[in-house]
Amino acid sequence: MSPFNLETCARPNILALQPYRCARDDYKDDGTNILLDANENAYGPSLPTSSSSSLVSLSGLNRYPDPHQHELKALLCALRNTHAHTPKTIRPENLFVGVGSDEAIDALLRAFCVPGRDKCLVCPPTYGMYSVSAQVNDVALVKVPLLPAPGFGLNVDAISRTLTEDEHIKLAYLCSPGNPTGALLAKADIETLLRHPTWNGVVVVDEAYIDFAPEDASLAEWVAEWPNLVVMQTLSKAFGMAGIRLGVAFASEPIARILNSMKAPYNIANPTSELAQVAVGPEGLAVMRRHRAEIVRQRERLVEELPRVDGVGRLRGGTASNFLLYEMLDAQGRPDNATALAVYERLAENRGVVVRFRGKEHGCLGCLRITVGTEEEVTRFLGSIKSVLAEVRGLKPEEDEEAKEKAANGVIA
Repeated sequence: MSPFNLETCARPNILALQPYRCARDDYKDDGTNILLDANENAYGPSLPTSSSSSLVSLSGLNRYPDPHQHELKALLCALRNTHAHTPKTIRPENLFVGVGSDEAIDALLRAFCVPGRDKCLVCPPTYGMYSVSAQVNDVALVKVPLLPAPGFGLNVDAISRTLTEDEHIKLAYLCSPGNPTGALLAKADIETLLRHPTWNGVVVVDEAYIDFAPEDASLAEWVAEWPNLVVMQTLSKAFGMAGIRLGVAFASEPIARILNSMKAPYNIANPTSELAQVAVGPEGLAVMRRHRAEIVRQRERLVEELPRVDGVGRLRGGTASNFLLYEMLDAQGRPDNATALAVYERLAENRGVVVRFRGKEHGCLGCLRITVGTEEEVTRFLGSIKSVLAEVRGLKPEEDEEAKEKAANGVIA
């Protein structure tokens, strides 16, 4: 009989992991569904109208890719060197590029947190991958909730006090604009944390949705001023390049050097790099800005028209992203998770419109997160949610409501 026993051989924190659930696990793209659940860019990639195959060289696929990605990093620096926050200039030496922002999230935990001892701080409601990566790396989570909706700002006093009291907190993950809040964090609040008089740790600002925020909102170049600041971004949202999985971390040169020393030698594939360089080059930026303008128009339309739908409650977050967080109301006009869950399910199963249930998140009672789609998608969504709410508000909740809510809210994206 083999002595192998998975239960005693594998790490306990890994055995305790729940299977990763993403947006496509619940409802697939069958070609007819409208996918307003994963905050993707419905207008497509930020690439010129020529075929994407002509943008990628096939001749070098037998060779390993450039391990340093200097040209791509230079383009990213040019994009973020706005000098809105500092007269200093960031250089490729300030950058780490990885497989989505998730690689940077994981790398930072491995770089700064000793497994089983150190901790990271998060501010719910927030992006779920921080907690998943922390558990994988056996790093404890410390939670300091955001201030109440609709502002969802940082509770600076509580965060500062927590950092003072616990020397084992090495990272503070802050999402700006927030997911699922859509609210931009105040620069002054972030600066207060950076200036903490005793805490020896790193503030990580996740700017996945920053290009939907007001002009010059990105703090990427600010890493030239703060040795304890990391700013993460992605090409998955405004640039519409989720399929190539390209993320970036801006940091002081010493931190960037650590992250680049830890990564696999060839973590960015040639096609990914080539497409990313087109997307953040002059032609790609022009496409991105056109698509962004259309998304902002449809975002404003939703903010204007959704409150007119009977059963839609308050906007509970901000408007600095490509999604909105709205309450669903029961027949008595109260925010209600059973109503929101039923609307989520019926929209997907009966109307082919997929949004995201977030009602179990802190401060998000009865809320659905709705990605802004194209004009046609928004039109279909508005018609669908109006009819579905009319149906749902006359129904009694099902007995297994709690289990359904938990499952629906467990999606990471």
